[in-house]
Amino acid sequence: MASLKELKGRINSVKSTQKITKAKQMVAAAKLRKAQAAAEAARPYAQRLAGVMASLATRVGGQDNAPRLLAGTGADQRHLLVVANSDKGLAGAFNSNIVRAALAKARALEAEGKSVAFYLIGRKGRPVIRRAYPNQISAQFDTTEVREPGFAEAERIADELVAMYEAGRFDTAHLFYSRFRSALVQEPTGQQIIPVPPPTTAPADTGAVVEYEPGEEEILEALLPRYLKTQLFGALLENMASEQGASMTAMDNATRNAGDLIGKLTIQYNRSRQAAITTELIEIIAGAEAL
Repeated sequence: MASLKELKGRINSVKSTQKITKAKQMVAAAKLRKAQAAAEAARPYAQRLAGVMASLATRVGGQDNAPRLLAGTGADQRHLLVVANSDKGLAGAFNSNIVRAALAKARALEAEGKSVAFYLIGRKGRPVIRRAYPNQISAQFDTTEVREPGFAEAERIADELVAMYEAGRFDTAHLFYSRFRSALVQEPTGQQIIPVPPPTTAPADTGAVVEYEPGEEEILEALLPRYLKTQLFGALLENMASEQGASMTAMDNATRNAGDLIGKLTIQYNRSRQAAITTELIEIIAGAEAL
């Protein structure tokens, strides 16, 4: 059985940990409001841009001169999985859920006879993927020196992906990130980003005649890279909000668990202390009777 000094030390240690988790919970809650507002503010622009892309894609999708980012390479053998993780831990299962979804997609593609490679964003997902696919890491994007990844980082990632695509290093790229639903719910999401997938539904017919100048192909040629950057930027914003929500929830659970452990250790300490006092009293009484 642990001594009273050891129990007291454990209680003080858990109390110190509880103070840290409580502080991190409050910091995550403060950052969550800002990250959530940024993620929600970016969604209308992305949705509107997707609508414009759908309208243009329906006009030029079947043409031979369609941009390569829309038409594809004509093959579907080499797949690149872009996995967006964070650089910080203590966020529960936030990073592991994204990695798990990416690995499940990789195994499914390999079962179909396709080749798989990875483009890794952030540090936390790298060790797991590197252990599973040590020779299939095409590139890594480091965000450790960036306080909060923004549009500049999304632009650099998009430029690297387009350069790899034009160099013929892959046929299809999929993006994996965590979509923010609430502070308690973050949904691991995977979507194709290269080539830009065709619209699943036809754009709404408003009755207006839309004429594009100089032409649909030229406009798509300019909009497709911006659309890709917008998708990546939105994913980074969703990831930031999801990370803070997961961190807040994880630190809240850790604080509660620390409180429960403190309660159990305190009861054990009081019982051991009472047993020691009782033993001393018995020894004193026995000594007095012996006299």
